[in-house]
Amino acid sequence: MPRSLQEILDHADEMERRFDEHEPTDVRDAAPLHAIRAAVNDRAATERRVLEAVAAARDAGVSWSAIGNMLGTSGEAARKRYGGHHAKSA
Repeated sequence: MPRSLQEILDHADEMERRFDEHEPTDVRDAAPLHAIRAAVNDRAATERRVLEAVAAARDAGVSWSAIGNMLGTSGEAARKRYGGHHAKSA
């Protein structure tokens, strides 16, 4: 079963913390690891922007079907994934 958005965001935050604290000692060139850290941070920020955009769309009265279409999924799948994060989702 897919993880909830909150679980994904929490995991991204945890990964960001671990990367920030990690000092590679067995790697000659840490640039690839820094690129991974940047990608993880970007992914977490993107997930937050999607959540905020979905909430704004729902506040504006946009249907779950239209939101799902923009996310590349069904309205029901969008509601299941993001509906618990929005007060007007019921």
